[in-house]
Amino acid sequence: MSILHLHKMKSHFIAGQPVQYSLEADGVSLALNPLLGKMVKLSFQGVIHCVACGRKTAKSYQQGYCFPCTQKLAQCDLCIVKPELCHFAKGTCREPEWATSHCMIPHVVYLANSSGLKVGITRAHQKLTRWVDQGAVQAKAIAGVKTRLQAGLIESFLKQDYADRTDWRAMLKGPAEAIDLDELSEEILGSLPLTLAHEALDEPAVSIEYPVLAYPSKVTSLSLEKKPLVEGTLLGIKGQYWILDIGVLNIRSQSGYQVELAHL
Repeated sequence: MSILHLHKMKSHFIAGQPVQYSLEADGVSLALNPLLGKMVKLSFQGVIHCVACGRKTAKSYQQGYCFPCTQKLAQCDLCIVKPELCHFAKGTCREPEWATSHCMIPHVVYLANSSGLKVGITRAHQKLTRWVDQGAVQAKAIAGVKTRLQAGLIESFLKQDYADRTDWRAMLKGPAEAIDLDELSEEILGSLPLTLAHEALDEPAVSIEYPVLAYPSKVTSLSLEKKPLVEGTLLGIKGQYWILDIGVLNIRSQSGYQVELAHL
């Protein structure tokens, strides 16, 4: 039994093996894969702390932040979800130093298959983590750029014809049907106008397996605010979700929530 604040699950990818997950917070490091098939219990203690400043907050915003932090931190700004609106380039970034180390660094544009084909962007050094967090069963980096803004402009162009979001309910119902990402990447790169500078990447597509014993036939979403005691058998982990026999729980969306975690 442990008391800790929930945070985004850590993941470790090894080709040909199911992703290894763990919860690491408040001095607790708990491997989650060994809990598959066991009864687990999360009891919300009624306390939420901001994942950035640690302030106690009555309500969590944007996956774990207090309201003041959402108003002052660059990582909570609109350009994080719409990078084509980069404030750094306009000279209006809330935290230029943070942006220099997080946005003005190499990024990749990628194709992923979580619930079907989607396009996305991420920092080059964390692409595998990004793909796992989205529950992708296939992914492929197709273009490299020097900044988040450049990646966002390419994504903005491509999402006119391709999805840029994952259908999380479909993702949790089972593995998506396989797609030939190598063939698609050639077609998509060929459609980019010359004004969108990039380096075409010749990287192999990656296949990702998840530790899932059984997928739900019906996806029922759980929330610690609505259901402070979540108790059930852990049937799988995919993306940032726990798949339980009573429903699915997005662990990342509950970041900052103090819980008592027990397992049998």
